[in-house]
Amino acid sequence: MKHPMKITLLSAALAIFVLPAVAQSTTQSAPVTGESVQDRKENQQDRIANGVTSGELTAGETAKLERKESNLNQEERDMRKLDHGKLTSTDKATLNQQQNQLSKQIYQDKHNSAVENTNPRSEVGQREENQQDRIAQGIKSGQLTARETAHLENNQARINHEVGNDRAANGGKLTAQEKQQVNHQQNRQSRQIYRDKHNGRHQ
Repeated sequence: MKHPMKITLLSAALAIFVLPAVAQSTTQSAPVTGESVQDRKENQQDRIANGVTSGELTAGETAKLERKESNLNQEERDMRKLDHGKLTSTDKATLNQQQNQLSKQIYQDKHNSAVENTNPRSEVGQREENQQDRIAQGIKSGQLTARETAHLENNQARINHEVGNDRAANGGKLTAQEKQQVNHQQNRQSRQIYRDKHNGRHQ
């Protein structure tokens, strides 16, 4: 009778030492972020906004990222419609995987060699930088949706491309007529930013 008692006591003692180690290894091997789908979206948008402000993301890169975010948001809405406004565990896993891919793309775009000038000397460059700051603020505050941001950044990328072509054709400078044309386009862009930020739609 003494031997079974010893075995029981030894088993109990081993369990006391082994269980915390098992629990710890399980926690370390399967980290849980605790972030909801909405938390992840907000986090991605903050990272994009910071990239726009810092110049690490160009207008073209931002437009592509925001198009992907917009498509993800539409997919989430479609999933919720099929399940009475809720997301299944499969839906959440799918969205999480896609957000992981988007997260990697944000990182790559922010750490490549393409940058936006955040300290321009020309008046045209300063206007562009001001527009980008307003867009970044709208992303951060949620006043601009991913779809609106993608559209605005597409416009900005087109203007930037046109300015680049004009400068290349004129030895790095813009003619008075070209400046006037760019200024006109930036005025339209400025009005669009204002309308999008004040239309009541939020991210």
